[in-house]
Amino acid sequence: MSKGDRVIYAYMRQYLNSESVSQQRKAIATFALKKSIYINKEVIEYTTKNISVEERFEFEKFVHTLKKGDIIVLSDISILSSLAEDVVKVVTCLISRGVEAYVASSKSSINKATTLGEFFPYLNGLRDAQKKVSKTIGRPKGSKSNSKFDSMYSKILEMLNNGHTVSFIAREFKVSRSSLKDYIQSRGMKDILNDSSDQKEPSKRLSDRLIICPFDKQNITKG
Repeated sequence: MSKGDRVIYAYMRQYLNSESVSQQRKAIATFALKKSIYINKEVIEYTTKNISVEERFEFEKFVHTLKKGDIIVLSDISILSSLAEDVVKVVTCLISRGVEAYVASSKSSINKATTLGEFFPYLNGLRDAQKKVSKTIGRPKGSKSNSKFDSMYSKILEMLNNGHTVSFIAREFKVSRSSLKDYIQSRGMKDILNDSSDQKEPSKRLSDRLIICPFDKQNITKG
């Protein structure tokens, strides 16, 4: 796709405890001006609850309109989702479609060359924010139940990516292997990594991992 064919979207989402749309728009506009990026379209999603990505049907429709070469500009990575596992799904989904994401707050871009190691700091920040919100308002309806492993999510994902087995990780954290295995399955980590946790040859890039969007996977199940 030529530069003339691609579309650059300013994507904003208003939900509980998020920045206002006007704040997001200002951050995106400032970033775009400094980067000499021309925004073609604005997309605003409103959700009354912080639900899982599979339940955000308007966002699903938006994702299906994206084409290879398109760009999404966000004020912050948490606008995609405040749930770390959902952010990984969405980002790898975008990459599999050839879509690049620009994040204004970190002045960075996420694309097919982005490694998991470069992406982990985003997840750690989301996890910290998620724990604070959970203590304040409790668990949102429709979200996964809390687990003692949630605070270790980023580290578990990183260790799996580095080729460590579930048994090894369980010993490191001094937890039950069966409980850890159940957690990994419930959070879809093997789908995210697109690999067995017992293999020793981890891929280096996010784009090598999940090649089916959560929405596409859902549609396959429905079909």
